[in-house]
Amino acid sequence: RGRPAAEEPVLLAELKPGRPQRYDWKSSCETWSVAFSPDGAWFAWSQGHCVVKLIPWPLGEAELCKTSERKSRGGKAETWSRGAAKEKTLECGQIVWGLAFSAWPAAEDGDSDPACAVGLPCLVLATGLNDGQIKVWEVQTGHLLFSLLGHQDVVRDLSFAPNGSPILVSASRDKTLRVWDLSRDGRQVQVLSGHVQWVYCCSISPDCSMLCSAAGEKSALLWSMRSYTLIRRLEGHQSSVVSCDFSPDSALLVTASYDACVIMWDPYTGEQLRTLRHVPLHSALDSSSEIHTSSLRSVCFSPEGLYLATVADDRLLRIWALEFRSPVAFAPMTNGLCCMYFPHGGFIATGTRDGHVQFWTAPRVLSSLKHLCRKALRTFLTTYQVLALPIPRKLKEFLTYRTF
Repeated sequence: RGRPAAEEPVLLAELKPGRPQRYDWKSSCETWSVAFSPDGAWFAWSQGHCVVKLIPWPLGEAELCKTSERKSRGGKAETWSRGAAKEKTLECGQIVWGLAFSAWPAAEDGDSDPACAVGLPCLVLATGLNDGQIKVWEVQTGHLLFSLLGHQDVVRDLSFAPNGSPILVSASRDKTLRVWDLSRDGRQVQVLSGHVQWVYCCSISPDCSMLCSAAGEKSALLWSMRSYTLIRRLEGHQSSVVSCDFSPDSALLVTASYDACVIMWDPYTGEQLRTLRHVPLHSALDSSSEIHTSSLRSVCFSPEGLYLATVADDRLLRIWALEFRSPVAFAPMTNGLCCMYFPHGGFIATGTRDGHVQFWTAPRVLSSLKHLCRKALRTFLTTYQVLALPIPRKLKEFLTYRTF
């Protein structure tokens, strides 16, 4: 079977901090986090200098290309917004490490949603700060809603429950995860302890049943979002796990590590399904430098669940197709720290150590009917439930991602 034809990612646009570089703080000008709102209408960027930029997303890739052309002719990024929504600058007062938009949709006429029903704005942005605070902002106005206090060190990552409930999970260098309920004035619901190193990343599964957390440890932890108890440790990496993400149907989990590998797991069974090794493009590198330069920073799933994107210290953005063990496309990028797919597909945003954001084209794919059926079934069936179905073994293997 041939490899899929995937064009190399093309740089569409690049945003740079609007303030001069400052060197009095470590990490003061680094983009540790980028985020799209779930509906794709807003983009947030921790550009350094204790500032978050909120950009209303215009017309998708076509508009992005026009923006890139305007910028190349000397235009300003501020020309992105054409409608009533305006670009906003959130002054957070501390270095910003983590960003997350709420998952509840903006209410339309005649509709109600869980957030608006309890008096919350319909779209908020949570920011994790250097001093352990989490500041929660109303996106439409840029007003500060809450300051959540509890963490004792840097809040490194944030994740909202994707089911529309105003539940927020935070991961911190104080080695804990904390669960917050924004419908109860940001009350702290639970503290999850189990890591012995800084917690770098947290990700809630799309079906909201599981939470994965990655710390400076060789294992990732999988938690129940119903009981807030530890389900299992995922052991297989040889160095610190720094990033994790669930597939859109919750059937797969990927973890990325400083060991230069991404491991694809079945979160229900804890089984390792595949290992993706980040080897250098140039074989001239010896094995010791290979491990050093390929240390991973970030991994994320594409919206349809057929591709992965990874950013590593070897200055490459890689695109992977699920069924292959080597990348289908590369793009050179400098000092990448994070990556995220646009919710409707087509491009990827990456953040860099220089405080920049870059937007890259990504393979557009029309999912096969087989994959659409698998995705629909796996959205509500666990691996064990699939294995219990009276269907042929090969079909079970396909539905549980043992074959592609």
